[in-house]
Amino acid sequence: MIGLPGTVPEADTCSRAGCRLPAAWRIDWRNPRIHDELRRKTWLACDEHVEFLRGFLESRSFPLTVHPFPVEGEVGA
Repeated sequence: MIGLPGTVPEADTCSRAGCRLPAAWRIDWRNPRIHDELRRKTWLACDEHVEFLRGFLESRSFPLTVHPFPVEGEVGA
């Protein structure tokens, strides 16, 4: 899913393949080789998969931020 700053993602389940648990974390990230500073993608994660998804992105040196989901103050939160 593509994340726009200040908006809530459309789904509320974990982004880990095969997982349908409710999301508790929002991971906003980008691939600096193909995305400029304003383009972000968003993955949602349950408590069980947040470290797995974070590690997957960090191992590729992708800039990322992790916040509780939903983030207070977001549109639709």
